Amino acid sequence: MKRIILIASLFLGLLANSLIAADQPLVIDLWPGKPADDNADTIGEEKFIQLMVNGKPYEVAGKPTRWKTNVTKPTLTVYRPAQDKNTGTAMLICPGGGYHNLGWDVEGEEIAEWLNSLGMTGIILKYRCPRRPGDEKGVPPIGPVKDAQRAVSLVRSKVKDWGIDPQRIGMIGFSAGGHLVGATATNFEKRTYEPIDSVDEISCRPDFGIPVYSGYFKFKEVGGLSPTVKLPANAPPLLFVHASDDAISDVEHSVTFYLALKRAGIHADLHVYASGGHGFGVRPTSAACSAWTTACTDWLRNRGLLKTTPKE
Repeated sequence: MKRIILIASLFLGLLANSLIAADQPLVIDLWPGKPADDNADTIGEEKFIQLMVNGKPYEVAGKPTRWKTNVTKPTLTVYRPAQDKNTGTAMLICPGGGYHNLGWDVEGEEIAEWLNSLGMTGIILKYRCPRRPGDEKGVPPIGPVKDAQRAVSLVRSKVKDWGIDPQRIGMIGFSAGGHLVGATATNFEKRTYEPIDSVDEISCRPDFGIPVYSGYFKFKEVGGLSPTVKLPANAPPLLFVHASDDAISDVEHSVTFYLALKRAGIHADLHVYASGGHGFGVRPTSAACSAWTTACTDWLRNRGLLKTTPKE
């Protein structure tokens, strides 16, 4: 009898462990070896840090945040929605952090959870940071764009495994991550690194993009559009989100890029809110910007991206 109880206990333990494991997101390496053209010899060990602002821990909506830095091994962390809610749409998530750190929870994990609630696959792109030796100060580094281009192609190579429609792969990014979305969405005609395998033969053009309180789109000195983004005729549709009172990344970054796209006849939408500041993610506040998730959901629905794809 004791032996039966022991075996049953072991079985239940293994079953519980398997269920826990099934709930864990899938994490895969972005590159088969060292990231393309990376110069990370002086970068320390990857770690989480406590971001401080004016001597106090940085919080969003009154809650603490977690930041990751020293990324030398970029990865994709895949959060899949419930199978019965899966729309077949996926979004690469690019956390912000000035290309120095990554806002892992507020602009990563919490975004994936929100996307899952809409029936979308959320995939956090852990791109290389901080800036590397030789990167020009005040200018977006090129390394993260290489990671993002590779990420779009890699996701597209996994569509059958992950239940994704290959024509419904978008990107959403915040602050510097928003710039990364804009750069990736408009620099797809030529890869920024030499192809290394069959993954790089697959298109790196995202099907849509959502840059949220982005920076680096406007030249500070002359006010023109940054050369880090382009205006190709077949650029995917973009939805810009920003708050007018953003003291870290001026709203004119989004406005400048939006107007350039509009003048070029490229589809773009712009939502500017009177209040909200910077770094709000999807955490609810009393500020006007809290309405952005509803507007974004409507935009996705109107583009047919929240419709469930037919099962084969």
